[in-house]
Amino acid sequence: MATWCRLALAGLVVAAFGLTACSGGAAPQIDYVVDGPLGTYNTNTVVGAASAGAQAFARTLTGFGYHGPDGQVVADHDFGTVSVVGGSPLVLDYQIADNAVYSDGKPVTCDDLVLAWAAQSGRFPGFDAASQAGYVDIANIECIPGQKKARVSFVPDRGVVDYNQLFGATSLMPSHVIADELNVDVTAALLSNNSQVVAQIAKLWNTTWDLKPGLDLKRFPSSGPYRIESMLSDGAVVLVANDRWWGPKPLTKRITVWPQGPDIQDRVNNRSVDVVDVASGSSGTLPTPDNYERTESPSDGIVQLIFAPQGPLAQPKARRAVALCTPRDTIAHDAGVAIANTRLQPATDDAIAAGEGAAEAGPFSKADPAAARDALGGAPQRVRIGYQGPNARLAVTVGVIAKSCAAAGITVADTKLDTSGPQALRDGKIDVLLASTGGASGSGSTGSSAMDAYDLHSGNGNNLSGYSNPQVDAAISALAVSADPAERARLLAQAAPVLWADMPTLPLYRQQRTLLKSKKMYAVSRNPTRWGVGWNMDRWALVE
Repeated sequence: MATWCRLALAGLVVAAFGLTACSGGAAPQIDYVVDGPLGTYNTNTVVGAASAGAQAFARTLTGFGYHGPDGQVVADHDFGTVSVVGGSPLVLDYQIADNAVYSDGKPVTCDDLVLAWAAQSGRFPGFDAASQAGYVDIANIECIPGQKKARVSFVPDRGVVDYNQLFGATSLMPSHVIADELNVDVTAALLSNNSQVVAQIAKLWNTTWDLKPGLDLKRFPSSGPYRIESMLSDGAVVLVANDRWWGPKPLTKRITVWPQGPDIQDRVNNRSVDVVDVASGSSGTLPTPDNYERTESPSDGIVQLIFAPQGPLAQPKARRAVALCTPRDTIAHDAGVAIANTRLQPATDDAIAAGEGAAEAGPFSKADPAAARDALGGAPQRVRIGYQGPNARLAVTVGVIAKSCAAAGITVADTKLDTSGPQALRDGKIDVLLASTGGASGSGSTGSSAMDAYDLHSGNGNNLSGYSNPQVDAAISALAVSADPAERARLLAQAAPVLWADMPTLPLYRQQRTLLKSKKMYAVSRNPTRWGVGWNMDRWALVE
């Protein structure tokens, strides 16, 4: 292929003539493998946030921003604009593009913002939202139903630093689907707090977008370059170009998103997959054939043990015992990275996060079975550790923990999950979930440490350990509105001893990512957040 042609295709925006001028042109379809299951279109629920949905739907449900290759938020001016109109308190004006319309022809309106806020603010019961971060600090939203503009006012002294994380890609669900189902004005019901109708809205928000073969496409309209065409029997979702998308047209007509399976190596070998974006080691060594390029990079997610709020590890001493016999040094070494000690600074450079609780973490760096046995008073213990399978690295990790903890009288049972990890923990099917941030099999991170820290805030949906501590809550809340490095360091230093004593989770290492792509693929680049490489899939091209 001519050099000028390669350069043209390598950019994020490729002119149509640039493709047709190249040998073979762009392939009509791309096959894309992601970390975990695709169980719901709504990636804002607890189960949805821990799934691979964000990797699949970043360009299907668009918003005021998306996460770029370094995890940074990039404004999406095709969707709309955000203006700061007040600083104390923080007041933002959101203007949706005049021509923004869903794939079913219904307009994108401020009603979608009201629903996103209501679901994630913690003010309305019944919503199974993963996180309240940022949304809990919004005092009110001014929205005339059916209009394109909203004014968002924050609580005084709660100027959220990372406000650009709000109302972004995958966060705005089509409120008109719920309005049509219930025959109600969703915005009016929410803003007037009509409790009976709100309960119905919450139930539909939680469940109406579940993905199953034979799904009713009327419930799954798109606000992006792609829309869902179908779901296959093996859990894959087929995306096709959305004819009603008002921005630049996607370069590839069809992308099939496949959940990671045990056949991934075979698929790479026979070239039936074009892009693979998974946790490093999850599919074993995954040798790279000559016709593929491989990139390894750190994510913003922390692989950790998340302890269940009920069962044998309900008490801190039992959790500390498991932590004491867990060889974190060996586990991190096997992953090829340093031990991670951070809980409240996960999406931050390791050099900054390394100081968080380093002293308190000391006794838990290497396995100490004798100390673990003493913590339990010599009593035997049986613990079920679960993880989303198949995952070769996590299977080995559980084996390493089991061997080490056996010397402490703790029997570890390897529990492979075929359902959502967070759900299994909630249902009491496991005692520990081995996963990344928020219980995800992928990165799980929002790209913001302040937002991710809410995983340990009282009442947060993805606070899977059910942890509640007023001092830690205060630190997390203060981190969200502080941009001062010295103040943030002080808050982290205050919270670390409490967290290491209570042990709601045990951080292990920063999840590394493997990006495998055909050498004929263009415009595919890494992303450390839970949206993964799918952040710009409408710019991808596979040259035949």
